[in-house]
Amino acid sequence: MLDEGQKLVDSGTIDSVHDVFVLFDDELTTLGTKTSESQVWQKVVADRQAVMDRERKRTRIPRVLLSDGFGFYGGAASPNREASENALIGEPVSPGCVQGKVRIVVDPSQTRLSPGEVLVCHGTDPSWTPLFLSACALVMEVGGLMTHGSVVAREYGIPAVVGLEKVTERLKTGQLIRVDGSSGVVEILAKAPN
Repeated sequence: MLDEGQKLVDSGTIDSVHDVFVLFDDELTTLGTKTSESQVWQKVVADRQAVMDRERKRTRIPRVLLSDGFGFYGGAASPNREASENALIGEPVSPGCVQGKVRIVVDPSQTRLSPGEVLVCHGTDPSWTPLFLSACALVMEVGGLMTHGSVVAREYGIPAVVGLEKVTERLKTGQLIRVDGSSGVVEILAKAPN
């Protein structure tokens, strides 16, 4: 792709070899078979990069994104379940009930989890898996039954609750909580130490 991008840069069609990565397959095919005005393609690239730059600044990622672009940001709480002042309700994805201290994690490579701590994060991918060895439970802002964190939590046999909007802001490191991965309830038992 970079070689083809260099050919398009040499012909003046695009400004950077990396611009090919914002073009669709049919557009690249058109570029390879027809002579086109470079201003048109440079505008297409600039418009798409502007959208990408705007999207990178988002601080909230939708929990569910539909094919028409509509996003759902809220949690998965059932309207039939009432939350108390000290309870957060999400989606149960790995059964069990355990108490532990919260550890908010943003970057898995920069954090060590002590045995028995509850891993609280936005979401996980395979780079997070070593933290599951020490965690007694998992609480995530996003996710569903088949997302990485949910699957690994079940494999490791730890309770997990997902779909808790802004949970990394609502809970604090050191706070004592109870995670019920069977009902989807996260109960705050004690405030975080100062």
